[in-house]
Amino acid sequence: MSEPRWLSDEEQKVWRDFSAATRMLQAHLEGQLQHEAGMPHTYYEVLVALSEAPGRRLRMSELADARKASRSRLSHAVARLEANGWVRRESCPTDKRGSWAVLTADGFAALEEAAPGHVEAVRESLFDPLTPEQVKALGEISAAVLGRLSPKCAAAEAEMALREESLADLEETAELAKAD
Repeated sequence: MSEPRWLSDEEQKVWRDFSAATRMLQAHLEGQLQHEAGMPHTYYEVLVALSEAPGRRLRMSELADARKASRSRLSHAVARLEANGWVRRESCPTDKRGSWAVLTADGFAALEEAAPGHVEAVRESLFDPLTPEQVKALGEISAAVLGRLSPKCAAAEAEMALREESLADLEETAELAKAD
């Protein structure tokens, strides 16, 4: 096994500052949405993804991919959004196991109400402290990190999806066996 590539003192400081900043930013935005809109950031992101989709609808699998969430975690979030009347599920006529998540008028209204405060919180906490050059650099840095991680995450997501499909097949087989 090769020797670990330890971080330099400067890299260690940058890593710790970056890690703390991203945790604090996420916590701040989560708190802002909970306090002002009564919803967690995850639900806000689902509503945004649906609002930007053609017809304000996405297949559940596409929504999970867009949110970089497991299908089971997304299904739980959509169930809560359904309970609020913000999203409804529709069966997919071409795929027995597939379904659509559809943004309701109430869901769009909740998003429209939450968006101004959320955007202001993002602006105040992330963009206002930065110069235009720093914003550009942050964009380039973010793209580089995403570019490195995306293929690895896609492979892991594909593996997870296969496991979830296998589990669903087993559950369906068990249900059919019970019915017989």
